[in-house]
Amino acid sequence: MKAEENLNDDVKLVEELNDTIKKIKTEIAKVIIGQHKIIDQLLISLLARGHCLLVGVPGLAKTLLIKTLAEVMDLKFSRIQFTPDLMPSDITGTELVEEDPVTKKRNFRFIPGPIFANVILADEINRTPPKTQAALLEAMQEHKVTTAGVTSTLTEPFFVLATQNPIEQEGTYPLPEAQLDRFMFNLWLDYPSFEEESQIVQSTTSEYKPKLNKIVSAEKIIAFQDLVRKVPVAENVINFAVEIANKTRPTNGTSPEFVKHWISWGAGPRASQYMILAAKTRAITTGRFTPNIDDVKAAMVPVLRHRIITNFNAEAEGVSSVDVIKKLVAE
Repeated sequence: MKAEENLNDDVKLVEELNDTIKKIKTEIAKVIIGQHKIIDQLLISLLARGHCLLVGVPGLAKTLLIKTLAEVMDLKFSRIQFTPDLMPSDITGTELVEEDPVTKKRNFRFIPGPIFANVILADEINRTPPKTQAALLEAMQEHKVTTAGVTSTLTEPFFVLATQNPIEQEGTYPLPEAQLDRFMFNLWLDYPSFEEESQIVQSTTSEYKPKLNKIVSAEKIIAFQDLVRKVPVAENVINFAVEIANKTRPTNGTSPEFVKHWISWGAGPRASQYMILAAKTRAITTGRFTPNIDDVKAAMVPVLRHRIITNFNAEAEGVSSVDVIKKLVAE
């Protein structure tokens, strides 16, 4: 009886999630024109407790999209502009020495950094040295921050969205593979269509100022995130995700010849985990109670794109990691 009640509650929560997703998209559409696929993938990543790396040329509203998403979800938003002189303490926080005016006794007081928020925008993350980039590693994986030997737990939900400019590479520092692997999705933003750009110009050059409604609370988002973990997955779907991740590894005996020819390093176990989490989330956000292989296929490019390292053969032949993924799907 108890199990049946829990199941009914979960079914109602799935319906509520679908209704909430529609309302969130309606609110975002007041500010952001187009980019529907990117918005879907951002929401999947958030509900799966993942993080996103957004890559796109300047002016595609990456920052505005993330800020709007945080506002609609009534979450605390924090923007960190990554620059070459940014220090780890500028992200995590710093300790100040305070003197008691009466006793003259000195004490250390911790001032939390911008990492202590729900939605973190790491703007142009590749503009800062690896030492500072590493300040995000513990936060993204453990949802904790250690400063001066003291570990502080971050407030849930915790979601990091980093942006990168793909065309201006002077004065940038490539993200280490360990850092890249912390991102669930690597999303590439395309230019808007002619009609979308006309709408953008019309709305942004007028007096129009949209009023955004707050759709969902932090507590409800956490409940939705817990719901994603409960979604059952068939064994063949899990095996498909693991097989795809395995086939990206050139050292694996069953990998196709083109993988061995074009790839130096394949995807690690996190890729399999994230493909299944993305498949689960995609299923329940479209009103289904269990994912299928098509849900895994939909997650393959954003999950694997930054986890596959191509070699000189691929570079010489103009083959990208996305080409390899599409060839894997086709086979």
